[in-house]
Amino acid sequence: MTSETHDDETVTTEVSGASDSELGNRERRPVLVSLRGELIGTPIPLERDRVVLGRALEADIRLNDFKTSRMHAQIITESDVTRGVRFRIKDLGSTNGTLVNGQVIQQAFLNDGDKIVIGDHLFRFDLLDEIDREFQQQIHRLLAHDELTGLLTSKSFFTELRREAGRAEGEGLPFCVLMIDIDHFKEVNDTYGHLVGSRTLRDMGMIVKAALRSGDVAARFGGEEFAAFLLEADYAQAVVAAERVRRAVEEHPFVASADLTADVASTFRLTISVGIAAYPDDATDPIKLVELADSALYRAKRAGRNLICAYQPSLAATDKPLPPRRG
Repeated sequence: MTSETHDDETVTTEVSGASDSELGNRERRPVLVSLRGELIGTPIPLERDRVVLGRALEADIRLNDFKTSRMHAQIITESDVTRGVRFRIKDLGSTNGTLVNGQVIQQAFLNDGDKIVIGDHLFRFDLLDEIDREFQQQIHRLLAHDELTGLLTSKSFFTELRREAGRAEGEGLPFCVLMIDIDHFKEVNDTYGHLVGSRTLRDMGMIVKAALRSGDVAARFGGEEFAAFLLEADYAQAVVAAERVRRAVEEHPFVASADLTADVASTFRLTISVGIAAYPDDATDPIKLVELADSALYRAKRAGRNLICAYQPSLAATDKPLPPRRG
């Protein structure tokens, strides 16, 4: 309740809000919040009674880190009448050990705010209500996505790419990486200014995302370079997808004016060059795949731009349709 005084009159305003009891009654659920490592900023719900952390494909929380054992540790939810619900972390015989608050443990009960080190990853164990969980999700979205285009950042792209490589290895599935660069983008900034350049990059992100299937992953790598990986697609299918992106960009009228309120705005056209590398035909290491796709991209640039080049052109010569969009 607040009071305001105006001359001789006092006005009392009642402000309603959640009571202490209502705040205390919000359901708090266990999560691991990543503070260091490739998952940084990510809140990971612990929704099962036993959650295994490790490098193995079958781990519930996969950590792509050579210092992490395949099945490194597990967090167990226990409940009894006297103590209520408790959470116990247990090392599974890992090579480099599990630390809780700086101490090497075989097993220990976790308290709200405890810090857990597994390999190069640092987690905080938190009991969060719905509002806190949503806040952590928003922080993660801000960290993981490029502010201008809404696509993944390059760091998040590599995280997802490593996960896909692990899944592909376990299930024997192919996938392809595309590296995409806007041809002569510097001329856009020089001719129309940086505001138009920024909007062009934003529109490019929308075009790339719309041209891919739902489930495929796209990122802005920085500047005018973009990347994507295509799930369960081989070389020939990746060429089909890359051509769909290339044509969508070529046919799009980009607005040349920074004034979006103008009745009539002039437009200009752009093209892109695309390089493709395939798992497992070219490489099985995610970073190497990106390097090879980048090499193919610059072959496309040298060959005249507005082209698609595969790292191994002979493998991309067949005409095979891309599997349908997901979702």
